[in-house]
Amino acid sequence: MTYQVILPAAGRGKRMGAGKNKLLLELDGIPVLIHTLRVFERDAACNGIILAINSQDEPEFQLLFKRFNMTKKVCLVTGGTERQYSIYNALKTVKSDGMILVHDAARPFIQIEHIHRLVEKAEKTGAAIIGVPAKDTMKTVKDGLVAATVERSSLWAIQTPQAFRVSLLQDAYERAEKDQFLGTDDASLVERLGHPIAMVEGDYENIKLTTPEDLYIAEAILKKRQREIS
Repeated sequence: MTYQVILPAAGRGKRMGAGKNKLLLELDGIPVLIHTLRVFERDAACNGIILAINSQDEPEFQLLFKRFNMTKKVCLVTGGTERQYSIYNALKTVKSDGMILVHDAARPFIQIEHIHRLVEKAEKTGAAIIGVPAKDTMKTVKDGLVAATVERSSLWAIQTPQAFRVSLLQDAYERAEKDQFLGTDDASLVERLGHPIAMVEGDYENIKLTTPEDLYIAEAILKKRQREIS
């Protein structure tokens, strides 16, 4: 079981309000990007890392790779104006038809055991995504008024990574480009092909760092995991 992973990292993180790429923000003195990359560096099953970046960030990213002694080669490609365009640029560099993962670089807490479960499922089905059951009551709202309460047991909050057979994801992206369709995640593009997508349960710590408040949560998760190790 091996895989390659694409990490879109070209966004400017406007909601974080950091004035720079949010992946350069630090958790316990280490940039978010390095925390995420280290997960895949530790995983022997990962045989390729592709980072889609804004070209102006390349010098700083290269310095980080040296500073933190990254041993696995990270292939850099130019990102696009949308996440989907960044991933498509990265996907075009993948030649083999094995397993490809797409993971938000701003999710530093994904666990290797969950990655392996995801890849194993995708090897059987061609496509698999990870997430957690919704905990809150969900309602649809129209014009500021509650229209209905949604039955919660079938609702999941979807995370990354998402895993696919390379040829399947390439087909999905080619179709999306042809139809000028912009999806909310990679799975939404594959869904348009009518291909079934398996669901794998992850954990609630696999958060995406989007707003300043998320950094406080991230620090708490990091301290919790450090206590568990010590």
